Amino acid sequence: MINEEIRRRIKLSVAAYAYEVMDDSIMSDADFDEQCKLVDVSKSTGNKKIDNFFRNHFDASTGQWIHKHPEKHKLEWIYQKYYLKEIK
Repeated sequence: MINEEIRRRIKLSVAAYAYEVMDDSIMSDADFDEQCKLVDVSKSTGNKKIDNFFRNHFDASTGQWIHKHPEKHKLEWIYQKYYLKEIK
């Protein structure tokens, strides 16, 4: 179930980025907390940089780890493409 772990990490990373960096809640706190508990940092996803990041910096009790994420530019792109509210 590597794909499930990858999806979970991306979803949580984008949600943490939106909340901590952009001050935008795209996921409820309860859902974020529940999904964080399911992250398995012992699983390898095939992306050594991100696997190491999650092993060394991920903390299921907060979203502050996002500030150390090595690919924030990618998270910003996903956030802007799929979640940014249209400004009128």
